[in-house]
Amino acid sequence: MTSSVLVANLTQEWVESLQRWHLEFFFIPTTVITLATLLANPVLLACIFLSRALRRETRYLLVANTLIADMLFLILNLAVMICNAVSAQVPWIMCGLFTAVTVTAYCCTILTITLMVVDTYAAVRWPLRYHDLLPPARIHRILVGVWVLAAVYPFTLVILMEVERGYPHEKLSVCLVLVSLGLIQVQNVVAIHIYFFVAALVCALLIFYCYIRLYMVTRTHGIWQSRFSRARVTLLAHGVLLLLYFTPGFVFTLELFLFQRKDISQDVRVWVSTVNMCIFMLLPRAFAPYLYGLRYREISDTLMQLLHRHLGLCQNTES
Repeated sequence: MTSSVLVANLTQEWVESLQRWHLEFFFIPTTVITLATLLANPVLLACIFLSRALRRETRYLLVANTLIADMLFLILNLAVMICNAVSAQVPWIMCGLFTAVTVTAYCCTILTITLMVVDTYAAVRWPLRYHDLLPPARIHRILVGVWVLAAVYPFTLVILMEVERGYPHEKLSVCLVLVSLGLIQVQNVVAIHIYFFVAALVCALLIFYCYIRLYMVTRTHGIWQSRFSRARVTLLAHGVLLLLYFTPGFVFTLELFLFQRKDISQDVRVWVSTVNMCIFMLLPRAFAPYLYGLRYREISDTLMQLLHRHLGLCQNTES
């Protein structure tokens, strides 16, 4: 069976399974969560970039980069969901580009939140040298490097896939990152597993190390004694958010494994992929802007100032 026929059969079976289980209804929570997040993220970004003090601090630049990557991911995810819901025929090359950008945005978010933990550790561990170690200009270069690092592997993989396939005008009945990455040779599948697993493992170990070191450095300061201390609540909130961000990546690795197994039902693959794409991947992005807006007092204070200024302008205009 040729690659073109294999792709056509697989995508058609995927569409039939979606319709049989009426999984298009997952489009409703996807739309609601996406719109709620796309309304909150620009507000926080405006607070950061309109404030000279905030946009010169490392932690807020990292927050802004996370929000931007999340918005890009959500927009692409919603666009793919709409195309799949209306059974639109998507050219293979466009689906490949969607795949590359989606993976880039997801990886960029993971790398950035890892840097946020490292930044917190550096601020506590070396308070006097912190601003010399991470000035705004250096953070800008680091963030550019994060985007480049996140984009290199997925774009290289998609380019190689396009060259090997040789069907640039072929159209797909359903466009999914899983289908795009799953329809490649076995040796590349192993490389994909290694890429996602090793990258997630390195980030997780670095985060655990920084949190353990933070606890060891600050345990004599008395900030952990109260059950509901700010330090404990902050650690709990960030721990939950990190878990929500990392879980979809591990589920996606499971999806790739199930995709290669011939003894796994197609319905199981479709269900796991749909729930991961429509629920698990959206939850951390829905919680993140509200957590950052409530957690960082400077952002909430800036937001209140902007609202008061806007209300004042409206009252002056009416008068």
